[in-house]
Amino acid sequence: MAQKIGHRGAKGHLAENTLESFQKALDLKVDGIELDVHVCASGELVVFHDFTVERMTDAKGEIHKLTLSELKEFKVAGEFEIPTLEETFDLINRKCWINVELKGHGTAQPTCELIEKYVTEKGWEYEDFIVSSFQKQELEKVKARNTKIRLATLSEASVEQALEWADELSAYAIHPHFSLLTEDNIHEAKKKGYTINVWTVNQHEDIQRLEAQNIDGIISDFPDRL
Repeated sequence: MAQKIGHRGAKGHLAENTLESFQKALDLKVDGIELDVHVCASGELVVFHDFTVERMTDAKGEIHKLTLSELKEFKVAGEFEIPTLEETFDLINRKCWINVELKGHGTAQPTCELIEKYVTEKGWEYEDFIVSSFQKQELEKVKARNTKIRLATLSEASVEQALEWADELSAYAIHPHFSLLTEDNIHEAKKKGYTINVWTVNQHEDIQRLEAQNIDGIISDFPDRL
């Protein structure tokens, strides 16, 4: 049975990457939550998908050029606050595992530092986290700093590329777009010992098809459909 992983929380129900969306995912009994991080101008890790704030807020600007206090004034979908990664960890509080996607540049080191803090000071385990990215350079920085942090290679183009990167990085998992999967590349990934978590699967027929295959987790905007 594939694990159910909430995409940016429970994006199909509540505004993505907000504490409210993460709480909704927890209420839906997810096994894991996927989220995205950037470093803002004042140095904190904030949970936000896009490089700019226009799509999700009533403001304008690039995340990395705005301070946390400025970002906290913006309203996501008209009512929610942009959370920090630390606030998000505190809310989830080991109720499920967390997939931190390194979206912005320079996110590897502060993400490692925060994970290490929660493991050494707050009783969390490294198994509570997976760090993923489309940016190989950020994943290489995580590996260079701490080999205990589990890595996943993201791909929307090719499972072969995800596997190639995973081999080079000694990764834990591959996270391909679900449309890329075939019996052959699933078999290849499993033969190499990788966990396979696929994104973003929302339609019932796709979910049924994937649940019949040998994959480990399904990332969905509607985790209640899984």
